[in-house]
Parts: sequence; C-alpha cells; structure tokens
Amino acid sequence: MAELRYVTVDVFTSRRFGGNPLAVIPDARGLDAEVMQRIAAEFNYSESTFVLPPRDPAHTAEVRIFSPTRELPFAGHPNVGTAFVLGRQGALFGREVGNVMRFEEGAGLVEVALAREGDAVVGARIEAPRALEVGPTVDAAAIAACACLPLEAVVTERHAPCIASVGLSFVLAEVRDLAALAAARPSAAAFADADARYPRADDRLSLFLYTRDTRGSGDGEQVRARMFAPLSNIVEDPATGSASGALGAFLTSRRPEADVEARLTITQGVEMGRPSTIEVAVRKTGGVVQKVAIGGQCVPVMSGALML
Repeated sequence: MAELRYVTVDVFTSRRFGGNPLAVIPDARGLDAEVMQRIAAEFNYSESTFVLPPRDPAHTAEVRIFSPTRELPFAGHPNVGTAFVLGRQGALFGREVGNVMRFEEGAGLVEVALAREGDAVVGARIEAPRALEVGPTVDAAAIAACACLPLEAVVTERHAPCIASVGLSFVLAEVRDLAALAAARPSAAAFADADARYPRADDRLSLFLYTRDTRGSGDGEQVRARMFAPLSNIVEDPATGSASGALGAFLTSRRPEADVEARLTITQGVEMGRPSTIEVAVRKTGGVVQKVAIGGQCVPVMSGALML
C-alpha cells in the first residue's frame, strides 16, 4: 500500500478555520486524472490541487485543480494555497522554490508571488492567466430565482447581471444591501434552469453575488460577496479568488478613466462562519484591463498521508 502525502491549508485568512480550505498533493507523480478526481471527491473541499513536474523546465510546476465533480482550468484560492504550501516546503522536484513561481494550468500560465513577513511565508498573490472576457447579460429574474430573493433585491443600475471571466467564468450580480446578501439561498432547480439558458464551456453555472460595504476601511472599494454553485456540489464557497478577480476586472473596465490602478477588498464567507479577505488589484491602460492580481494570506491546518 502506497502513501501519498497531503497538506491542507485555509486560504484568504490569517486565522485557522476561516477562509477556504484547500487540499494540496505536493507530489502527484504517478496519479492519473481518475484517481485525482476520486481524491478530490474524498476531501470534498471546493477544490484540491495536484502538483506535477512542469512540461517546460523554465516553469515551476504543472498544477491540476479538481472540484469534487470535475477538473477546472483555473481557480484563485487553489493557486494561492498551493504556492503557500510549496513556499513553506522550500523545494520541489529537486529544485529550490523561489519567491516567484509559474504554474502551468488548463487556462494558461499562472504567475504567483509569495508574500512574506520576515522569513515566514504568509500568503501569495497570483496574476490571472487570461484577459477579462465579458459574456452575455443574465436576466435579473433568473438571478432572483437562483438566490431565492425578491426581484427588487437585484440591483441593475450599475450593470446588468452578466457572465465574466479572467480564467473561469461566473455570473456576477449586485444585490441591494447586506441584508439582501444575507438572505440569499441557492435554489438548485433555478440554477439548473439558468444553466440550460446560459451554458458555459468551463463549468456549470456559478453565481457570485455582491454588494458594496460602506462600513469597510482601507484603500479602494470594499465589497461583501457570496458564491453559490450547487450544480457543482458546492452549495456555497467561503472564498472565491477567480470570481473576485473577474469582479474587480469587470468593475474597473466600466470606470470612466482610461488609465487607472484600482483596488478592491472582498470579504466573503461571513454567513458561513468562515470569514475571508481577498485583495484584488487591477491595472487598466488605454481603456483596457491589462493586469488582474488576486492575493491573500493562508494558514496551515493539517498534514498526513493518503493510503493508495
């Protein structure tokens, strides 16, 4: 019986048992996709990652990301958490791990920079692998049905609900206030109906609800958010970096300035008892979003071995 080492971390938090849990297999050599999928289903976290030698030796690793039901081309918190684990580990496949890593993924090459306090690795910041892509708008009534909210709770003054992506697509929708956000509950039947009406190539329909949080402090815009993906066996996700990056890029693209460096702090997971903080930085040049960075802190939680 073989033993396979794993590490779990809480991502986008500085406190254990907050943020979004992630399972990392730091050396997945010898595993095929079917076994990876079964392991991800066993952990039953929103995502698990499997680290393999890179195809291009100039890069750090190939990272494969699995939800409990399927492989994903990109996701935010798995990249941040995987970089955190590898940074603390210090070496990978016989090579030292530097402060900047490059992960080969389905959506493209993901660059990751470690965050340190003194000599300690405390988190990471990633750059989204793809430019902002904005898809079709989504009917506000469909959003209300998916979230079990009255239609008037869905705000359309700034923008209509729409599909957007910087590597993985989400439906972005604004709601009226924190009370409306707290009242949201996913309806699997409504999600299935919306998924049939608004098909996506990369995954089943996921809904990222947000509202402006005027109580926040710090630089840039403050947002509270929740993410629902019941069709992917994720009733609610406590921290969704890829959706946060898409939201930051989308909102920045709609600002009137041709050139701007925008910052967005997204608090998520509060309603689940797993508060998370996601920092998004967006650069727009000549009216076009050029760079989206997503970062946060991490905390180690468990380590052990899988019996295979």
